[in-house]
Amino acid sequence: MPKKKLTVVDGKKIVKKGAAKIKDEDFERVLKKSEAIKNKFKHAKPLGRFVEDVILLLSIVKDYIKGNYRNIPRWSIAAIVFTLLYVLNPFDIIPDFITFIGYLDDAAVVAGCLYLVEQDLKEYKEWKLNE
Repeated sequence: MPKKKLTVVDGKKIVKKGAAKIKDEDFERVLKKSEAIKNKFKHAKPLGRFVEDVILLLSIVKDYIKGNYRNIPRWSIAAIVFTLLYVLNPFDIIPDFITFIGYLDDAAVVAGCLYLVEQDLKEYKEWKLNE
């Protein structure tokens, strides 16, 4: 168990490190697990505030894989993929089976990712509205 509460800054560090390890096959894994990812966000109270964000993140990954939207740096899409897979993993920094507290690291990682890819998501939303 970490000695201090995880922050958005910690989440950004975790995302940066993890995004560097993402492989192309991880993109497909996210799509295959998209329902499980959405369900986790809907049922884990600390993640509930990110439900709309996760739908957007899954959408950009889907459009990226299909080749519909490629106006995003590979690093940003890798950060998104890492984040979605991280949240799905029940045995991350704070195991999810620890009631409530187990999702705090997930929330920090999601917040860190959203901060890091904020501009890319804004551009994607604009593209999505105009497609």
